[in-house]
Amino acid sequence: MIIKNREELITSGQRARAIELIEAGINRVLPSNLMRASVQYNQSRKWLSVNGQRYDLAKGRVFVVGGGKASGSMAAELEKIVGVDSIMAGIVNSKSGSDDLGRIRIVGAGHPVPDEAGVNSVREMLSMKTRYAIGKDDLVINLISGGGSSLLPYPVNGVTLEDKQAVTQLLLRCGADIREINAVRKHLSLIKGGGLARFFAPARVISLIISDVVADDLDVIASGPAVPDPSTYQDAFRVLQKYDLLDKAPQRVVDFIRRGSEGLEAETPKRLRNCKNNLIGNNRMALEAMADKARDLGIEPCIITSEMSGDTVEYAYNMAAKVEEGRYRGFGALLIGGETTPTLPEHAGKGGRNQHYAAVSMLAMKQYPPPWVVASTGTDGSDYMEDVAGAIVDDRSLAAARAAGLDVDDYIARFDSNTLFKRMGKSLIITGSTGTNVSDVLIYMLG
Repeated sequence: MIIKNREELITSGQRARAIELIEAGINRVLPSNLMRASVQYNQSRKWLSVNGQRYDLAKGRVFVVGGGKASGSMAAELEKIVGVDSIMAGIVNSKSGSDDLGRIRIVGAGHPVPDEAGVNSVREMLSMKTRYAIGKDDLVINLISGGGSSLLPYPVNGVTLEDKQAVTQLLLRCGADIREINAVRKHLSLIKGGGLARFFAPARVISLIISDVVADDLDVIASGPAVPDPSTYQDAFRVLQKYDLLDKAPQRVVDFIRRGSEGLEAETPKRLRNCKNNLIGNNRMALEAMADKARDLGIEPCIITSEMSGDTVEYAYNMAAKVEEGRYRGFGALLIGGETTPTLPEHAGKGGRNQHYAAVSMLAMKQYPPPWVVASTGTDGSDYMEDVAGAIVDDRSLAAARAAGLDVDDYIARFDSNTLFKRMGKSLIITGSTGTNVSDVLIYMLG
């Protein structure tokens, strides 16, 4: 059971079916399932197969590095597939906490704001190259998933971890999208934007990647530690300009990026010859599993997109308008994936983009004939807040809130959806950490 409070949330048959679809989607993209479907190892012939491509390990050793919300679970499954004795050593950073596997050490690090534990662990990852004399015959398996940008911090010289923490907080709050955020973070890191793969050259670096970004751009996922970086210092500087952060970001950050834009700092790599990046899981897979489950339940599904983006409030109202226009007439379940971006006021309340989307939908959908359900969920189990994955509402939620004396419009204006739903009850979706991350999944159950 993925949703821990499912019994509390199931107040109607329509809600029950929505919960089943969410669980089917998350289950499909659990790292254990994705790894088993993508990775095979032949012990006798010493070859590793990833997405059908074989890698000869007869002459070299296997090392494991990486980071992300799903990387700890990926590492555990990799040891089962390859076997402990076939791995020389490994370290990955994960949000879920520290653990020692057979040969791979999982280090708990900070997210969404990087911390010292993450820096120290990355330093130890890099030290393996010298300690084990990693060379051209060796294979470095890089386990990457969403959240890796924060979980794999290693600041450039002259910029402190505190500087990176401060600019990360500013970027998260200003409305910048993930590509803009990562353009800055890549140029403040020695390993992002292809830096990790460049460091381990001439060893082969094989990345297994679970995507949490729209369009699955590999250079964006975890800021692309083994992917050539198309962004430049000039791009990073323009992001700081666009969001009026030049006077708010730490001076060392602004000075470093300015020097880079003037050609005074080395650029991130634009070509990497020792890498192969393999996408093994994404949001589309979750939506397809949800669609399959809907059909099993006798519901006609429509996958609208796995590339949802834009302002949270605007997207919710635009979707409600399309539903009311009858654009999706004949479908019982509308499935959407991706990630919207809320622009927070200076003194925001508690919540996350999924909770905010659900709260806004109570107003946006109020004219639509019942019954209907809207549920928005982060597949990692964390909607900015560690203990909440998202929220579910229906055609009765708004009236119930108002009957309880709750000013829904005011809570939404203050971005305080978590407090609203706690007072309403039977709305917050609780999963705990799922061990995966393919961004958000959103369901409209109609009719």
